[in-house]
Amino acid sequence: AAAWWAIRFYEKHGFRLVTQEEKDRQTLGDSCFAHSLPGSPTEKWQPLWDHLERVARAAEACASKFDSADWAWNAAWLHDAGKAADEFQTYLLGQNGLDDEAYDGAAPGRVNHSSAGAALAHELFGEFASLPLAFIAAGHHAGLPDYWPADGGRGALQFRLEEGKIDLGRIRLKVQGLAAQLRRGIRPPGFVKRDNFHLWVRMIFSCLADADFLDTERFIQPDQSTRRGGYPILEELKSAFDTHIGEVLARAASTPVNAARQEVLAACRAAAPLTSSLFSLTVPTGGGKTLSSVAFALDHAVLNGKSHIIYVIPYTSIIEQTAEVLRRIFGDEHVIEHHSNLDPEKETPRSQLASENWGAPVVVTTNVQFFESLYAARPGRCRKLHNIAHSVVVLDEAQLLPPQWLSPCVEAIDQLVANYGATLLLSTATQPPLPTRTKAREIVPNPQGLYDRLRRTAYTLPADITRPSDWD
Repeated sequence: AAAWWAIRFYEKHGFRLVTQEEKDRQTLGDSCFAHSLPGSPTEKWQPLWDHLERVARAAEACASKFDSADWAWNAAWLHDAGKAADEFQTYLLGQNGLDDEAYDGAAPGRVNHSSAGAALAHELFGEFASLPLAFIAAGHHAGLPDYWPADGGRGALQFRLEEGKIDLGRIRLKVQGLAAQLRRGIRPPGFVKRDNFHLWVRMIFSCLADADFLDTERFIQPDQSTRRGGYPILEELKSAFDTHIGEVLARAASTPVNAARQEVLAACRAAAPLTSSLFSLTVPTGGGKTLSSVAFALDHAVLNGKSHIIYVIPYTSIIEQTAEVLRRIFGDEHVIEHHSNLDPEKETPRSQLASENWGAPVVVTTNVQFFESLYAARPGRCRKLHNIAHSVVVLDEAQLLPPQWLSPCVEAIDQLVANYGATLLLSTATQPPLPTRTKAREIVPNPQGLYDRLRRTAYTLPADITRPSDWD
């Protein structure tokens, strides 16, 4: 009661109680900025605290999909801590012609602001518990570093931490409030082990890198930022697909082939309510595999709360065919192709933006783009990873996974299914015996029966195959 009366007294006489967060913000300093606007006074620049808080909330939301929200939150608060340094603030002033005497003419990027956050994580969380945060903070611009130097250079995390300790000493008083925002006592999710630590770090890195990029873009390029998003939810696309497939079935003649295709479609829709897992769809050529796999992906995504459908195909020629089918169903702007052979005329400014982080509801890409991204280190390549989590991934022509890279590809498939809420569908006429830890659940009840019914050729071998003349 006494506290309540005290608050009423202060309010009555025009006083306002200052919250601890406001004190922390003031400690960081109202003159610390994350980004400047050329030709604008500092009053219109982005305060560092605002940037860190916005990125933390966005990264936290992305990482909650795989039980790592607190780690993404901490990584976001740490990533730009070094911008509190006088050197960086002077750099911003100099870049905008507001402090010519103090500005030394350093080129953009010369002021290191990534290492201090890594050093702060190391100091607050200990040598090993801080590793994920240190990797992410140190690498949010240059890319995830190696722990030890492999080439004699000084880009490894060990050297970055040494630099960061020096940088941290210059800003320690300024970042006290920032440090208070960090969540202590957090532990990695139970699924994180030594052999899959790298993918977990990349997933959190993806959340941070994408949130950082999007918030920076929102402030510096607001017009471009507004072209992102606004896509329909998968429930709306499912409605469009149901209309399309209804028209296809209505036009289909009553033939044995069409009867088999309808059975495949029915099997896919019947399997859609099953929980996330690894599925296989073994259908011979001509059995309606593409539309049936899309039906499964859409129904399964809607029923299980998935966010995206990602179609992964080995050849660009097949990609173009599949993307064209999907565009006819969903509309050009809702299907994003992401591969090296894409015709620039098919791209729009909006589709180019969506391909950066796979923000569209339907993405069509290559095996190379998909699997190399899962093992990448650069922020530009990793930004999309968090959108693979809790998505439906269709691996078309799965037998064409490159044999020399089969082990890391299979490991990625296992991890996405087991730990990141993804559903993967191996769709092909010639199902490969992939050595996955999760056994694939076949959707079609009797694949061999389909092959017998859809057989289009008959082979007749000569009585004696050793006589070349018999093959004439």
